[in-house]
Amino acid sequence: MAIESIAKTLGTGSGIDISALVSSLVDAQYANKQEAIAKKGETLTAQISAASTLKSNIAAFDSSLKTLINGGSLATQATSSNTAIVKASALPGASVAGFSGSVEVRALAAAQVTSSGLVADKNAAIGSGALRLTFGTATVADGAMTDFTAGAAAPIDITITNGSLQGVADAINAKKTNVTASILTDAAGSRLVLKGATGEAQAFRLEASGDAALDALEVGMGASGTTIGSVAQDAVVAVDGVAVKRATNTIGDLFVGVKLELQSASVGTRVTLGTQAPTMALGQAVNDFVDTYNELLATLKEATDPINGPLRADNAARTLMRSLKSLSTAQLASGLAPGEPSTLAGIGVATQRDGTLKVDALALSSALTRSGGAIEAMFKNGSGLSSALTAIATTASNRDYGLGASEANYSTQKISLAEAKEKALASAEATRTRMTRQFATMDSIVASYRSTGDFLTNQIAAWNKDN
Repeated sequence: MAIESIAKTLGTGSGIDISALVSSLVDAQYANKQEAIAKKGETLTAQISAASTLKSNIAAFDSSLKTLINGGSLATQATSSNTAIVKASALPGASVAGFSGSVEVRALAAAQVTSSGLVADKNAAIGSGALRLTFGTATVADGAMTDFTAGAAAPIDITITNGSLQGVADAINAKKTNVTASILTDAAGSRLVLKGATGEAQAFRLEASGDAALDALEVGMGASGTTIGSVAQDAVVAVDGVAVKRATNTIGDLFVGVKLELQSASVGTRVTLGTQAPTMALGQAVNDFVDTYNELLATLKEATDPINGPLRADNAARTLMRSLKSLSTAQLASGLAPGEPSTLAGIGVATQRDGTLKVDALALSSALTRSGGAIEAMFKNGSGLSSALTAIATTASNRDYGLGASEANYSTQKISLAEAKEKALASAEATRTRMTRQFATMDSIVASYRSTGDFLTNQIAAWNKDN
């Protein structure tokens, strides 16, 4: 008999609601196990969430500090007394503390720029052949090249196939040389404009072969179809009265660690170069670091609370707590002069009883005044506080022993728990089926006994009546 049929007939013999009885017995037998599984599932969900949050928060803390340091605002910067003539800045990773100097910008580096005669239609074919581009030094007068000396580099040949003015420009650009071509168009027509790189050695000559129409695009001595509007030349900068040349207007090798960006030439004007310490920026950075640290610590303390914390028994979380608490006393700078502070505690960052950090504003201000260079060293890119925090974040995210491992472990347990839940449900259903069959058999026997009893009762009654 099918289970559905059995269920419909249960209790007909005994008069007991056997379906309800079986359900009560099965539910009672598996209730504790199901409750334990559900509770464990909630715990694992909380653990996964807490581990993920902490891992994300420490990574974000590390990333934010790196971004701040890489922005350069926490490092001493080179300064210029006249930024309209020359701008000065520190090269990435360079220390310019104590730097000073002066420069006179006598000439800016320039690129050779040439333009062709007017063409009515830039897309109309002008001929086929080849152009040869040669780099070197040139002498120019009144827009015409009067002398050219080729450099050591081999000439570059450019094939022109039934080209238009636009096609010639495209062919030149396709070679990806130091010369770029463009088309300048106005109401009168279009011109081919060629521009080289800055520096006197970047002057160029363009020779044509093939169809005679290409001759109008030649650049060089005797070329009559093009005009040189800008001459290739080096920048000329006088350092302490000594003139030096550079091929570009961005110069990084005149002063150690300092980049100069030439803006304009001003013969006879001496620009003073110096430095400016990032005092205010460093002070703000210390305060911001402490605020972020305390926010992270609050989340960590909640997660590891010995009573209700989901990660109260998590080794990785406890390791993170210890590592964070050691930051205030960790040595963050080396090679400092005797007496210079090398820890956060040494610049006014105190650890309070609850583990949070607090900035002593007066102590920090005094440290910034007396030992700004030491504090700057603590916030140096790739070392100091950044390096220490990166080490903590890397450990926390590690999938072998950090919070990454904890998160993976809790996730695996949750998968296993889901499987255990499925097995428990299957076991409960199997027990329900078995007990239903057993009670069905009992009910059938009881019904049989009742039928026999009814027969005997009727028979005895009949006998008594006959007597």
